Amino acid sequence: MANYKRDRRNEEIRREIAEILKDIKDPRIPSMPSVNSCDVTGDLEEARVYVSFFTDYDEKEVKQGLKASAGYVRKQLAERLNMRNSPKIYFILDHSVETGARINEILKSLNTKDSE
Repeated sequence: MANYKRDRRNEEIRREIAEILKDIKDPRIPSMPSVNSCDVTGDLEEARVYVSFFTDYDEKEVKQGLKASAGYVRKQLAERLNMRNSPKIYFILDHSVETGARINEILKSLNTKDSE
């Protein structure tokens, strides 16, 4: 039962952070962020948020932008979810989408070589 409640809380926080990130005007953060998952500790002190982007970006700049906006995201999260204490947000760039796209390209190239 505890896992169900934790999963539900993680998903709710993930959804809200995704909406908040769309409104951030920091030029270092590319448009169209995708929040892949969120892992909140049991005591709601910390949240690791896995984010990916569909455009090309400078990883160092994006990390700085996300780190700078973490306080704003935390404040908005507390207001939207009516939380007394909101978790400290740690953004982690997730490269799984890029890795999947690269694997897909490799598989496509193998298929074209086999058909020739």
